[in-house]
Amino acid sequence: MSVLTVDDLSFELKPSTRRRTLQITVDRSGELVLSAPPDVEEERLREFVLEKRFWIYTKLAEKDRLQKAVPTKSYVDGEGFLYLGRSYRLRLVDEQDAALKLLNGRFMLRRDVVDTARGHLIQWYGARAKVWLWDKVQDYVARMEVQPVGLKVQDLGYRWGSCGKGDWLYFHWKTILLPPRIAEYVVVHELAHLHQPHHTPDFWQRVERALPDFERRKTWLAEHGMDVEGI
Repeated sequence: MSVLTVDDLSFELKPSTRRRTLQITVDRSGELVLSAPPDVEEERLREFVLEKRFWIYTKLAEKDRLQKAVPTKSYVDGEGFLYLGRSYRLRLVDEQDAALKLLNGRFMLRRDVVDTARGHLIQWYGARAKVWLWDKVQDYVARMEVQPVGLKVQDLGYRWGSCGKGDWLYFHWKTILLPPRIAEYVVVHELAHLHQPHHTPDFWQRVERALPDFERRKTWLAEHGMDVEGI
């Protein structure tokens, strides 16, 4: 394995005859990978790293935040759980038809399912997220000139959303925990990816046309998104 070191940054070099451009990726563990055509000189590789240094440090800082443990919840009376940016207190009840409900401003959890409460919450969040996010998608498909096939909600690890083959949209179930205007930004971001898979100037122009204040929403998500509490 070939390694390139520039100041305090070390990269695994991945030459590829299929590539025409240089690309830096930061994997889940924080390792840096520099992909390049095989004939690019080392001097150019170093220049490219220096050009992208601020972006690299920003990504490494984000990874560091992601790896910090998020406190888990206790399923006891009075514990707070987020839904669309608002915290709702939990109340344990002895009898109700569903394992979990949101009723009169409280999450109502049947006492006999406390041991599997996390699964019930994720299922509840996922069902609401699928409806809420799809409604938001419909608000933007015409103006963004896209037509996704459908939407799936699942655990995406560190990502809020992604686009799959066949114009499918995928969102993390935790998206429904975010404030509505931030979750809306996540939707618009993924819809823009149906046009452009990479974060090019054209990509951000599409996002801005749909959400003129996207920078503020993007900044909020970067600064506070990882503070979304565990369940």
